[in-house]
Parts: sequence; C-alpha cells; structure tokens
Amino acid sequence: MNRHRLRHRRTLLLGAIAVAGSAATLAIAPAFGSTAPLSQAREVAHFDITTQQQPENITLEPNGAADVTFNRARQIARVTPDGTTTILATLPAPASGSATVSGIVRAADGTLYVNYNAGSLSGVWRIRPGGTPEQFAALPDVKVVNGLALDERNDALYVTDSSSGTVWKVSLKGGATSLWASGEALQPATTNSSGFGANGIKVHNGAVWVSNTDKGTLLRIPIGAHGTAGTVTTKASGVTSFDDFTFVGQDDTVLAAQNFANSVALINPDGTHQTVLTADDGLSGPTSVAVRGKTVYVTSGAYFTRTDPNLLLAHIAH
Repeated sequence: MNRHRLRHRRTLLLGAIAVAGSAATLAIAPAFGSTAPLSQAREVAHFDITTQQQPENITLEPNGAADVTFNRARQIARVTPDGTTTILATLPAPASGSATVSGIVRAADGTLYVNYNAGSLSGVWRIRPGGTPEQFAALPDVKVVNGLALDERNDALYVTDSSSGTVWKVSLKGGATSLWASGEALQPATTNSSGFGANGIKVHNGAVWVSNTDKGTLLRIPIGAHGTAGTVTTKASGVTSFDDFTFVGQDDTVLAAQNFANSVALINPDGTHQTVLTADDGLSGPTSVAVRGKTVYVTSGAYFTRTDPNLLLAHIAH
C-alpha cells in the first residue's frame, strides 16, 4: 500500500475519534489508574515526536532492556529500565517514497529481525550483535509489512501483511518466503475500514496467533505437522482497535494494545476481556506489549494523540 494512503487512513481514524469525543487526555504524571492484575504503572522513557521517535513494536533483552522500532524514523533503539535510550541502527532510506519500520523480534543469539516497508527494500532485515542492518528476506510485493513473530524451534519467522490480510512465512535457514495463511478472517473490514486486518502476531503453544485490527478479533492458526497452516479460529472478539499483543504465561491469557482506544486489555483464555491500563496510567496510543517475569512493557506511538510517545512499565500479579 502507498504510505500516503496509509497515513490518510490514519487521519480518517483520528477524525472519527475526535467526532466521537473519545480522544484521550494524558496524565502529566502516573495516576496509577491500572486495574488488577496490573499495578504500579509508570512511564520510564519519553521519546521525541519531533524527530519521529514513535515506537511501533518491542522485543526484550535478557537484562530487561527493551529493543523498540521507531516507525517513521526507520530506527531501532534500546531502552534500559531506567529510560536510557540508545539508537542501535537506522535502516537505509529508499531511493524514493516514504519508509517505516514495524515488527521486531530477538533470536537467542541476540540477532534482531525487523520488518521494513520501503518499496523495493521491503522485507525482513537482520541486525547481528554489533553489526549493521542487512536485508534478510525480500518482500517487495507485500503491501503493509507489519507484525513479526519468531519460531526458532521450526526455523521460521511469520509476517503479517495488514492490507491484504495475509501471513507470510520466512525460513530462518536462508530467507525463502512463502504465503502461509490467508482468508476472510485475516482481512480488513469491507466497510468503515482502517485498512488494517492482520496486525500483531505471536507463536504460542503450537499455533500462530494473529490480531485483526478492523474486526477486533484474536485468531489462532494451528501449525500442522509439516509446518502448514491449519483452520483459523476466533478466540476473542470485540477488542476495539486491536494492535499488537503478548501472552502473559503458559496458558492463553493475553495482554492487548488497543491503539486509538488508548488502552490495554487483558484477554482471558475463554475470550472475555477487560481494560487494565488507560491514558490515566500514561498511555498515548499503545502499539505493543511485552512481558518479562512480573514486569509489563507497553510502547505508545502517539500516532493519534500526537503527544508523548513513551515506554511504560507496570507490575503484573500472576
């Protein structure tokens, strides 16, 4: 998809939110409005929106630092728990047009893989520890490369195309790509669409899980014996503006970032869900969530609020 069309759709969404009167106001300081099982929410890093430091996705380092993608700045940054931010890499600009970096995952050896939307440069890029960015797998025909999931046991990456509503598989053994899953459940809505269908993606308990932003659904796709995609089933619905997500533990409990709804939801294994973080805690358009032990990490990209992109930490009791 042309990035200008994507920005136009985001503008339309923002306008709709304003008309509905639901645009959230940020608290200047943490208000601890979080709901159990979350508590002690606090912002640990504030990013510079004037230089397009708007975090889109997150992965965690063993020492508790967070690696985030700055979507429009084309950057990958490392943020320590005390908020110190270091730019690890900037992806090369395309010869023409705009470019954005989206999903990010970390392999066991410290290699980072990131999704890049940049015309002929689009695809999955790799950054080895101490190295420079290099294209690992080309996906020039994918319209909006968005979510990224890692399955090291099966030597695979999974990539969502939010515009076409598809999931692509990338071999970790050489970067070969193939269309893995498609269908109506993954596609954007046919009316009042933001243009975003399949968005966040994770591998968990023998399946690929995907959020659909337009339809507000959490989907489960079993991984077959030969690595093929099984039948898509809906595990939760009604999750407004569903962006990225993460699993809390070994069961199917999920924390979901709700971008322009400006909240984070806890989705139970039975599909019921409730809000556990809001703008009162410091959210400003949450884009992704990660969990390490009893600490929850939430990035806010401020795409719609245009105020205070940040990294927030909270405690989770589980």
